[in-house]
Amino acid sequence: MALHIETPLIASTAISCIASCKVWLKLENCQPSASFKLRGIGALCIESKNAGKKKIISSSGGNAGLAAAYSSKLLNMPCKIFVPGSTSQHTIKLLEAEGAEVQVVGKIWDDANAAAMEEIKANPDYAFVHPFDHPTIWKGNSTVIHEMKQQLGNTVPGCIIASCGGGGLLTGIIQGLDEIGWSHVPVVAMETEGADCLAASVAANKLVTLPDITSIAKSLGSRTVCQQLFDYTKDHNIISHTITDTAAVDACIKFADDHRMLVEPACGASLAVIYSGDIQKLQGTDKLPKDLDNIVVVVCGGNSVSMQTMESYKMLISSTT
Repeated sequence: MALHIETPLIASTAISCIASCKVWLKLENCQPSASFKLRGIGALCIESKNAGKKKIISSSGGNAGLAAAYSSKLLNMPCKIFVPGSTSQHTIKLLEAEGAEVQVVGKIWDDANAAAMEEIKANPDYAFVHPFDHPTIWKGNSTVIHEMKQQLGNTVPGCIIASCGGGGLLTGIIQGLDEIGWSHVPVVAMETEGADCLAASVAANKLVTLPDITSIAKSLGSRTVCQQLFDYTKDHNIISHTITDTAAVDACIKFADDHRMLVEPACGASLAVIYSGDIQKLQGTDKLPKDLDNIVVVVCGGNSVSMQTMESYKMLISSTT
């Protein structure tokens, strides 16, 4: 049994014209919890229930918590989510609507996660569902690649673009590529400046913990990337790339115009590498071929977006141009 659904893979005419090659969109924003998180989080919640755990405990700035809350509801398990103070009231209401108990702790995700760990220490019969750093989560997230292969048929992507926060999605993508024989496919890992723990780690050749998260893309707000993804950068073709908050929100606006879908800046980071023209700058480097026949962008989704936030994005763009 799986709690996630198979999501559409569609060709984007508008974005293909910008990239000068065919661009496919893997629409993870269509998951019932509105993001890819349901793949891995759902798998871990099922595993926890089968192990006899009594309650789901998780920590999240939003999307992982919503996946945990949704999964818990389907599995008839109580759920408590620890969120940082940066979490919007909109997201908190969504969590509560799914039946989760919500506790706000600290400023950033690391603070909320520490509180969740204390809850687990006091209650060993509870299950801790990490937002991204767990083998079962990576395995669940790898299903996005297995679906992609079925949907593309004989087509092999020239590269795959996905956003990186703590690294759970990217780790699952790499594992999925290995499993289906696509290990040679380059993966562009997108982050925003101020939430770029992978880029900092790659540059330093060691895991780096950011002092703070200063980006608007709060869903990318892990100060340290998971060890497994960092290890994969040593032997897989992972291209770490960062863009500005302005570029990310601009991509959200353009994507809404092109595809009538709302996504948050953490997702906009992946779209921005094409909308901004940075993909052409990456082509011809030692990692990304100059000639690409097709690209797949994982539209990871996200709940921290509404028509009101889209209007605020437009104001931000206006103030910086």
